[in-house]
Amino acid sequence: MSSSAAGSFALSSEIVRAEQCDAAGRHTEAVDWLVAGVRRNDVEAFTRLGKRLLVGDRAPHLPREGAQFLLDALGRGGAEAAAVLSVCLATGINAPPDPVAAWECLITAAVRGWPPAQAQIRVLAGDAVWTDRARSTHEAEYWRRIAQRVDLSRWTSAPPAVDVHSSPLIRSYPTFIEPQISRWIIERAKGRLAPALVYDASVGRTTTHVTRTNRSVSFNFLDTDFICVLVQTRMAAALRLPFRHFEALTVLHYDVGQQISEHFDFVDPNVPDYERHIRERGQRLVTFLVYLNDDYAGGETEFPRLGVRHKGVSGEGFFFVNAFADGRPDVRTLHAGRAPSSGEKWIVSQFIKSQPAF
Repeated sequence: MSSSAAGSFALSSEIVRAEQCDAAGRHTEAVDWLVAGVRRNDVEAFTRLGKRLLVGDRAPHLPREGAQFLLDALGRGGAEAAAVLSVCLATGINAPPDPVAAWECLITAAVRGWPPAQAQIRVLAGDAVWTDRARSTHEAEYWRRIAQRVDLSRWTSAPPAVDVHSSPLIRSYPTFIEPQISRWIIERAKGRLAPALVYDASVGRTTTHVTRTNRSVSFNFLDTDFICVLVQTRMAAALRLPFRHFEALTVLHYDVGQQISEHFDFVDPNVPDYERHIRERGQRLVTFLVYLNDDYAGGETEFPRLGVRHKGVSGEGFFFVNAFADGRPDVRTLHAGRAPSSGEKWIVSQFIKSQPAF
């Protein structure tokens, strides 16, 4: 679907040439064709170029310039651009996070016919189906009327909590997200799962490992959406830590027999050049989990050195602190994601670092 409206239309010659160049691996030439489209005031070219620069996708990583191209597309009636900007504003890519402005961008995307934005507003409003008779003859009025049902302020505060363990701190939020939010995240992850990776700090990259047999998917800036960012926003409120310290949100999936065996989430001080790694990339201070379903047997989160074995309920938030106040790793946080004996397990895993992770 085009980024400017829900209806399909013929792509400009510049966009077609850019796609042909990308298919042939000539990505620099593809960017040049998008620039040519921008010069012709093509909204689709503004949007595509903005997205590429935002994350450095087969193009230079220039997030500020990418956001500006998306703003230009927004001003020219772009629908997808408005949805991408909602994520930019909610996360604070160029300024402090602004959920209200982000919400307005998402509503704009819905009004302009962008289906993913419309679906998110319906999910957040808690209504699975809206009949045609509920639809106003004026599209903007219709989507704004649904949006009024959403209380954004609840996402900037934490629900009631229960401490599972005091030192190291392990805390549970039994009602962190609603069932429709869990279903949304699961559906976003389906079809994109790949073998889960382990970060090897000694070589500075991720790799597969025999200790981890489950699958996962991480949402980068273009993969994520406003709902996922709201979940992260609530995590930030619960932890009282800046959103910019969050790594990409990851969804984990376990089939029967799949697990993550005993491991630490902090950066191991025994890895080569540990001090430089911590100085440049920071320590993983906190791990925040959100259980997306509970219709499986087994699959507990276990801390063998603490005697804690926890099976989360659907919609529950759960975090544990991986390091001491001075940043030293806390080896008591050794933990494992046990294998389900029946059913399948879905869970969000979010790492929060000691310095900005963007």
